[in-house]
Amino acid sequence: MHRFDVRTVFANLHHLSHHAAWRHQLEMLLESAGEGIYGIDQRGRCIFINRAGAELIGFDADEVLGRNMHYLIHHAHSDGRCYEVEDCPIFRAFQEGRGVRVESEVLWRRDGSAFPAEYTSYPIRDAGQIVGAVVTFADISERKQAEAVLRANHAELERRVSERTAALSQANARLQQSHGALQRLSAHLQQVREDERAHIAREIHDELGASLTALQFDLNWLRAKLARDDTLERKFDDMVGVTRQALGAVRRILTDLRPGVLDHLGLWAAIEWQLQEMQARSGVRCTLHVPDAGPERRLGRSAEVAVYRVVQEVLTNIARHAGATEVQVEVTGAASHIELRICDNGRGMQVPAQPTSFGLLGMYERTRVLGGELQIDSAPGAGTTVTLRVPDSTR
Repeated sequence: MHRFDVRTVFANLHHLSHHAAWRHQLEMLLESAGEGIYGIDQRGRCIFINRAGAELIGFDADEVLGRNMHYLIHHAHSDGRCYEVEDCPIFRAFQEGRGVRVESEVLWRRDGSAFPAEYTSYPIRDAGQIVGAVVTFADISERKQAEAVLRANHAELERRVSERTAALSQANARLQQSHGALQRLSAHLQQVREDERAHIAREIHDELGASLTALQFDLNWLRAKLARDDTLERKFDDMVGVTRQALGAVRRILTDLRPGVLDHLGLWAAIEWQLQEMQARSGVRCTLHVPDAGPERRLGRSAEVAVYRVVQEVLTNIARHAGATEVQVEVTGAASHIELRICDNGRGMQVPAQPTSFGLLGMYERTRVLGGELQIDSAPGAGTTVTLRVPDSTR
């Protein structure tokens, strides 16, 4: 599509019309333009129009000359409302002596159909006087159709995104509900398990422990009553020893199920007992640092059990996998939380991004139920530090 400065071409239109050579050049220029071009006098009557312009509006060029272009092609809006001539930008262009460009307008064809168009209008001057205007215009139907398709595609995309977002929101809400239900179920199962452990511990203590203790007393009494016989004495000693071992096994089982020191002396004494047991069994040097106010600061029953189990799992992992020679447990207190740090000098590990073992999963889940935070810092060859923060609200 050819574009040119129409103001320069028509600056001396009246003078050029007397020169056949220039007129011929001008006609070739007009006819070769891809856009419609026409000129109007001060009354709005067409004084020339090129072939492209005449074809766009469905007329022959000779039929357009002398006719008022506003009433011919610019007489109504797209909805059929009358387009008053005083509101027409084309006429204002030469009436006010300025150019104008309209990027979206409606022009009418001979057959009564309309088409979207963009046009420019610039005044024609002769000896400093405005004698009319020259207008270039183009059918932008294809552009409008492309814009409509683009808008429709955009609207469809927005609709799909909205639907997808709504679906994802609903799925996320269901997932959150399921996750919350699973967390509540996990907490309930942990509580049920601890209650069942306590129940079994009481049953073992009351029934099996008492029976084994009574059996040991009876064996000692019977041994004293029998006639002196080395063979019988050795046999009784063996039986008393087996009974003593059974009592020891029962006590260990009871401690694993529900340590009495936790219920009677509290969390810090129970952790200290854990460290003593670990040191006695494995030879790992264990130390506990608790602030002066620590023993007096009690958590709730379920919270103390959860913290005790986390510490128990950490110490079990150290004994099995770390190869450590020293373990330090430090307790610090703040107004908002209690913090436990368990450090070992073992071989360390690469901390997984997501816990996969049931032991780690259990530790994290117990901490989550408390509303606390569990952090594991470790690297191969650098030991491991487990930090457990329990909010004050659990007290």
